[in-house]
Amino acid sequence: MLKPILASAIVTLLAAVSASGQDAKTVIGNASQASGVATLKTVQFSATGFDFALGQAANPTLPWPRFLEKSYTRAINFETSASRVDRVRLQGENPPRGGGQQPVVGEQRVSQTIVVGPTTAWVQQLEIVMLPHGFLRAAAARNATVQTKTVGGRKYQVVSFTGDNKAKVNGYINDQNLVERVETWIDNAFFGDLLFESLYSDYKDVGGAKFPGHIVQKQGGHPIFDLTVTDVTANAPVSIEAPQAGRGGPGAAPAAATAGAPSEKLSDGVYLITGGYAAIAIDAGNHITIIESGQSEDRGNAVIAAAKALIPGKPVTLVVNTHSHVDHASGLRAAVAEGATILTHQVNKTYLEKTLSQPHTLGPDRAQQNGKKPAVESVGEKKVLNEGGHVIELHHMTNFGHHEGMLIAYLPKEKILFEADAYNPQPPNATPPNPPSPYTLSLLDHVKRLNLDVQRIVPVHYPADNRVVTMADLQKWVGAGSN
Repeated sequence: MLKPILASAIVTLLAAVSASGQDAKTVIGNASQASGVATLKTVQFSATGFDFALGQAANPTLPWPRFLEKSYTRAINFETSASRVDRVRLQGENPPRGGGQQPVVGEQRVSQTIVVGPTTAWVQQLEIVMLPHGFLRAAAARNATVQTKTVGGRKYQVVSFTGDNKAKVNGYINDQNLVERVETWIDNAFFGDLLFESLYSDYKDVGGAKFPGHIVQKQGGHPIFDLTVTDVTANAPVSIEAPQAGRGGPGAAPAAATAGAPSEKLSDGVYLITGGYAAIAIDAGNHITIIESGQSEDRGNAVIAAAKALIPGKPVTLVVNTHSHVDHASGLRAAVAEGATILTHQVNKTYLEKTLSQPHTLGPDRAQQNGKKPAVESVGEKKVLNEGGHVIELHHMTNFGHHEGMLIAYLPKEKILFEADAYNPQPPNATPPNPPSPYTLSLLDHVKRLNLDVQRIVPVHYPADNRVVTMADLQKWVGAGSN
């Protein structure tokens, strides 16, 4: 009796799988017809609205800081899988609050070109795949499935397939056969498996197809774009060429310096590590203390390796984090993997504990692989570390618009100030901003108010020419800009 029952179960299962596959094909076909996927081969659209800087809030509990999109134009060729965006960005937070290159002075022009090829990263391909027409094309070409879900009292047909990074890509199709939402997950060095969503509404007829009039993209639960479409042109000729090296794409982050990070001896047992975001390694007697871990896991690993090479035979047990912005916290997973304690301002403690505990299954790092959990301790307004004869003063920058939990580190013996994002030295011949950045003014005010005898400044965003930065440079930059 077992064999007939088993056979019957298998037949039933295969029938269900077949029906599910057929249903997915039907749902995709109906949505494609309603949206005009076959009709819409290229599209150009203009929009206004806002963009938001991921992980750059002034406080970890706030949404990402907002910028104005004075203009936004995008061209997409769905048949060649190519996209070009040109936009003009303006300061949106007044007074400036948070990171993302604030304050933006005047107009900031940003361009991004993606031409999908065999080596194009999946996260870039998603810029096209997550558009309604791009999603339906991708779903039709992959082994998609469908299920019915009710969200907020509304019923959707949810079409799903697996992306190149092994994460699900889900498209929510409403009762009008239009894609309302596309969601997936991407790897982020700090946030781990990061939810990436695109929301679409206010569809309009365009050249025999339908295109959304309102587009919202979210990452980490907060918007990164909120665009109101003002003009759409269907099937006009578009020419999108792959960007030349160093041009046409988003601004590149400084090199991670995965190995052989350059260093400079600042005093006995104190070393500056460059080649990416700057860090300082200190011989603390029976262990090593590092100030700042860098902008990525690779950079964090490189800083730790350099510190161990400079101060051999000792473990890294303490890493000071200046603040919790994504580019200054993405190296902390390397510290977690090392088993080091992270020291940060109390504003950041809960946020770092939660975020550094997130799973990293899409891009497993060392902390994910060895199951290490973060150990985070907090600093109030001031903490003095005296380790191995080296004194490190950690001061909280109060009323600092860039980040409410910002720490600066002062080494009184060396008369060195280590700071992040308050003063980012520009080329020697650069013209100071007028008026000066409130972030830079705040740093100068803190140096004076705390009565710090500073001879040298070590900015995390170290100058490209590796020159020594002094208080005179800071005073000239602010003084000249305020005249």
